[in-house]
Amino acid sequence: MSEVKIAAETRTEFGKGAARRIRRDSKVPGVLYGHGSEPLHLTLPGHELLLALRTPNVLISLDIDGKSNELAIPKAVQRDPLKGFLEHVDLLLVKRGEKVTVEIPVQAEGELAPGGNLLEHVLAALPVDAEATHIPEAVTVSVEGLEAGASIHAKDIVLPSGVTLAVDEDAVVLQVLAAQAEEAPEGESTEGEEAAVEA
Repeated sequence: MSEVKIAAETRTEFGKGAARRIRRDSKVPGVLYGHGSEPLHLTLPGHELLLALRTPNVLISLDIDGKSNELAIPKAVQRDPLKGFLEHVDLLLVKRGEKVTVEIPVQAEGELAPGGNLLEHVLAALPVDAEATHIPEAVTVSVEGLEAGASIHAKDIVLPSGVTLAVDEDAVVLQVLAAQAEEAPEGESTEGEEAAVEA
């Protein structure tokens, strides 16, 4: 898993007005919390943070005011619903060697059995317990040759060493749905029935 270094500044101004001023400077307001410590309000560089958040569960090394260094993972990210820019981020303080509960993306590979069936992601992300500095970016599941009605459960997924499930092992993660039969255009079936009667 990647570790990204980001410089952060503590902030003492709060409220919507202060947040707007921070965002006007291409920065993002955030809060760092965890380990029973008081929440620390931060200002983070918008572009660097946006790039870091492209990696799920990225490990962020925070250089706070050039005085202290803390490790954190993103816990909640708020984006503008229309423009998509970052509005606020919650960061969870972590320690090396500590286990945390996170959700990792599930990626399917391979081709389903012929027939036009559909693959449904019942769980788009899989809850797991993993060491904070060794969180997998994703898990890959083979769906090669699966037919309608087949499903893959959490316990069927091979996890990296040191990573354990944080969800019921019988939870369905992926399932194959039967292709929907196309309805015949109106009139076709009745015409066919009439032809059969005449015959």
